Amino acid sequence: MKFGILVNEGPYTHQAADTAYQFAKAVLEKGHEVHRVFFYHDGVNNASKLTEPPQDDRHIVNRWSKLAEEHGLDLVVCVAAGLRRGLVDVNLAPGFRISGLGQLVETGIQADRTVTFGD
Repeated sequence: MKFGILVNEGPYTHQAADTAYQFAKAVLEKGHEVHRVFFYHDGVNNASKLTEPPQDDRHIVNRWSKLAEEHGLDLVVCVAAGLRRGLVDVNLAPGFRISGLGQLVETGIQADRTVTFGD
């Protein structure tokens, strides 16, 4: 099965980012495909390389980057939501790219299921 994932919440303000990551990881481990992970609204903050959590905390941004590298995931950050939050190309963590809502629409068409995390 091919999944699309939409993340609407930031990495440390809501459980949605952690749950989306765990879901993506489980889907891939079960042999399914993740067509794309689209970060929207405050979810774009999951892509910021400026994130620096305390040493004893999980580093959600790095988790996404590593998962993308290991599995060739397409991690897309909404350009408008990113710009509103000061996120531009130079601030992106490895594995993320900026694009428009058309990528989310395409995911809805191409994936068998699109799962949303956060409001």
